[in-house]
Order: sequence, then C-alpha cells, then structure tokens
Amino acid sequence: MTSLETFNLTSDLKICRIINGMWQVGGGHGMIGSDDAISEMVKYHECGFTTWDMADIYGPAEDFFGEFQQNLDTKNSIVPVAFTKFVPNPGPMTKSIVEHYIDKSLNRMNVKSIDLLQFHWWDYDDLNYICALENLEKLCDEGKIKHLGLTNFDTEKMKIIIDNGFNLVSNQVQYSVLDERPEVKMTPFCQKNGIQLLCYGTLLGGFLSEKYLGVSEPTRIEMNTASLKKYKNMIDFWGGWKLFQELLDVLNDIAKKHDTSIPNVSVRFILDKPSVAGTIIGTRLGLSEHIFDNLKVFDLLLDDSDYSQIKSVTDKANDLFKVIGDCGSEYR
Repeated sequence: MTSLETFNLTSDLKICRIINGMWQVGGGHGMIGSDDAISEMVKYHECGFTTWDMADIYGPAEDFFGEFQQNLDTKNSIVPVAFTKFVPNPGPMTKSIVEHYIDKSLNRMNVKSIDLLQFHWWDYDDLNYICALENLEKLCDEGKIKHLGLTNFDTEKMKIIIDNGFNLVSNQVQYSVLDERPEVKMTPFCQKNGIQLLCYGTLLGGFLSEKYLGVSEPTRIEMNTASLKKYKNMIDFWGGWKLFQELLDVLNDIAKKHDTSIPNVSVRFILDKPSVAGTIIGTRLGLSEHIFDNLKVFDLLLDDSDYSQIKSVTDKANDLFKVIGDCGSEYR
C-alpha cells in the first residue's frame, strides 16, 4: 500500500506533499457544481490528500472548503489543512482593511484560524505591501492566522521582507521540468532563510501528460481551459512545440521504465528539488480526478540516468530566467 509523503512546514503544520489546488473552481475550466465538488473533496481527503490550496479570488473555492468542512464533521477525524491567499488590489493596507478580508475568508472557509495565509501583491512600486504584512502579522498574534507565507514574490522582495523582520514559512511559485527559474536565486535564498517552496504549474496545466505526446501543436480554440492557454505561453517562451515534444518523448521513456505516467515523473522531478515542500496539482472537482495516479508519485524513485535524459533536452531550451525574470515576474 502506498505511503503518502508528508512534510512539516513548521512544528505544528504537517502537509501532504501533493496539495489539492482549487484555482480551477474559479472559472475557465468548465462548470463545476457545488454538490459534485464537495463530494470529490471528501474523496480526495479520505484517500490521504488532506491539504488544500485556495484564494480569496478563486471564485467559490473558500465556500466549497467551508461546506466540505461541515461534511467531514461526522465522517472523518483527520483535520484538513487549509491554505488560502490574500490577493488585494494595491492601495492603503490599514489594519481594518486587511482584517476585513481575512475575516471574510475565515467565515467562508468555516475555520477559526487559517493554517497558512499566502500574501500576493501586484505592484512592487506600491510599498503598501509592507503595511499589509505588518497587519497580517498582527492577525497572526491574534490567532486568526497561524502562519504567514507569500505567493509569487521574487527573491529581491523576499529579502526586503526578511530584512524587515517578518517571519515567512513559504513562497508559492511556478516550478516545473520546463520552468526551473527558482534554482537561479530563489532556492539558495530559501535554503539560507529556512523558507519552503510550494510549487504550482508542475504539470503545465495538463500539457505534461501522454495526451499531448506526438500530437500537432494545439490551436487556441483547442486549448479549452485557462490553464492550457496560460502554460502554452510558457512552452513558447521556453523553446516551442517541437522541443516540447522532445521533452515529452524523454519523459515518456522514463515513465515506461518505472511503470508510471508522464505526470508522475514530472511531479517527482520537482518534489526532489531542494527547499520544495510540496507541489500543487489542480483539481477539476466533479469533472475529472487523478487520485489513484497521483498516489503512484510516492512510490517513484528517479535515478541519475533519468535526470541526465531530462537535462539533455532542457539544456537546449531558452533560459526562462533571462526571458521572463525571477519567480513571479510574469505577473508584473
């Protein structure tokens, strides 16, 4: 029987290393109904995938979690772990403003305290992000937030935040076989400061799968989810469809060697990276699920020849750090 991997983000916060991402319920990935979503959430949880990543801007994600919590009261003694994000528009960040939005998330999620609040800021030129963090720390002291992290902050701004005395648990960034930008500056900084990475985009919205092996480059019409549209841009920046097919060929060979799948190889590749606490895999609740395939990630061990094969392709690609910039630069 598969033993799920967990990670202690802190002494009192243990997570499953494959985290259920809820961006997909916010739109652009098909119509997801409440009843089907809650039922699927219970299924994920009972299979051991007990950690959930959401945001105040992900449509009904926090509301779904709140209903899911109620459904678990009499069915399961394992308490789910809840991450959410505070993604405000730039501007003044007074205590009352910040607390208003955190209280709203608490009410929607049906929790007394948020396990990990991940803060995102759109405009670095607006220094109110420091005020926001000061007030989020006050809410930590008051017990409304247990731990504080970031989402899509670059290394330079993380250093400013740490130098201002803030205690950060994590930063959520894009990280995949194709996009290894965190290794340039982010990972060394995180290792030095005891900060963990929570990684999304690890499957490129589904592109890193057998479905796209040996097929023609999809048109914009054929890309029917927001994720596919987003990550096709990353493939184009990285080196284009032809080179991506070379990568899929190699990943498929490795997958066959280990009797697993391309997605599993892709996830394992990132889980093995320094400072990575977990990967966030999107859940299209009620539309599709990959619970049993995801479980196989925890049985997979990649070897040196697997890494060499992957590197033989990625070495041909463009340097995304030079093309796009540090982690999160694509949002600013």
